[in-house]
Parts: sequence; C-alpha cells; structure tokens
Amino acid sequence: MQYRRARRKFDDEAENHERWLISYADFITLLFAFFVVMYAISAVNIGKYKVFSDALGDAFGGKGAATPVNTEVPNLPIPNPALKRRNELLRKEKEQMTKLAQDLLSTMAPLVKEGKVRVTQNSRGVSVEINASVLFDPGDARLMPESVEALRAVASLLKADTHDVQVEGHTDNQPIGNTRFPSNWELSSVRASSVVRLFIDAGVAPQRLTAVGYSSNVPVADNDTLQGRARNRRVAVTILSGIPDPSTEVPTQ
Repeated sequence: MQYRRARRKFDDEAENHERWLISYADFITLLFAFFVVMYAISAVNIGKYKVFSDALGDAFGGKGAATPVNTEVPNLPIPNPALKRRNELLRKEKEQMTKLAQDLLSTMAPLVKEGKVRVTQNSRGVSVEINASVLFDPGDARLMPESVEALRAVASLLKADTHDVQVEGHTDNQPIGNTRFPSNWELSSVRASSVVRLFIDAGVAPQRLTAVGYSSNVPVADNDTLQGRARNRRVAVTILSGIPDPSTEVPTQ
C-alpha cells in the first residue's frame, strides 16, 4: 500500500519542458568564445594573442598552465609624417641629380670616351672631373680657346638648374715656381676661378658658384708616375645636392 502511494506521487510530478535552454545556453557560450578567438587573431597583436592563448591553456589544464606568460608587446613602428616627407624629397632629389648626370654625360660624350672627362654621382651630388690638359697649358691658368666650347655646354645645363656649384682646382705634387704662381696653391685656385668666371659669363648665377684650390692635397692617382700626375691635374665641377643623404651625416653630440 505504501509503494503504490510513492509511485503515484512520482508520476504526478510535472514534466520540465525548459531543459533545452541549458544546452542552448552552452552552445551560445561556445559560439561567443569562438568569435572572441577570431577577433583576437584578426587584431594581429602578438602579445595579447599569446596571453589569451596561455590563459585558455591554464583554464583547461593544458601546456599553457606550465608555460610562463610573456606579456611583452613588440614595439611597432610609429608613422612619422616628417620622416616620410623627407624620404620623398630625397627620392625626388636623387632622381633630379641622376637626370643631370645623364645630361652631362651626353654633353661631354666625346671627352668622356677619350678618358679626359669623368662624370660621377654620389650622396654629395654630381661631379664632372675635367683633365687640366683639356683646359689649360702647362703651368698656366688661362683657358685655352678650344676648351671654352665644352665649358659653355656644361654652363648651359647649370644655368637651367638651381643647385649650388663648387669648382675645385687640383694639381700634381711637382713644385711650380714662376712670377705668377709661387706655388701650386695659387695655380689651383686661379684655375678654379677661371672656370667660375666663364660660368658667370655664360649666365650661371654668381651666388651659386664657389671656387676652391686644393693644390696637390687630394690626389686621385699615384703621383710617382707620369700617368698618375696627369690624372691629378684636373678641375672638378661638383653640383651639390640640395638634400644631404642622412646615411652620410655624422652626429656631433
């Protein structure tokens, strides 16, 4: 009799029709966790992703539980508008200088082919190195008539440009002593000045020009040979870059 009453009480309990909500809530939780992981990956933050990954490992007793967490986030480059602007100006400046060098090579092509003129380009600018035998008689600083045409062709390119120009006179190491030039210092300086005066007469702005005499202090070949001394006797016309290359700058502090 007691057994029948207990069975009837169990059968009479109302059935729970909302048990499916538990499974549904678990599913939603897992789905939310999945999207959190996807967002963390898409954010491309290595430090935060590692922290999150190790935290999951700790929660589930995996490898992350025994691995120290490195929360250091790598330093990412910060955009620098000023640096970007400078790099763009430097790129355009190099392109302009390269075009100028090509124009000079084309203008001086016959003398370049003979090895009497060299055109080079570096971070300082474009340099046209002219052998002194093309411009002057030995021991003299007056331009030979046949050299004027070549220099005027160079001046025509410089006149249309805006860069500063430095004209350098160089000699070999053989002493010179006459009534006009007591030493190679005077000879190299006056030769550079002669080229500058021709450029001014050809229309190049005087304020852009500088004349410098180096005597024999900057040789480009061995002064112990005839060929080396002939190479060292030269005039270099350097078109100076308006934007110094940062790779060649040396800090002073």
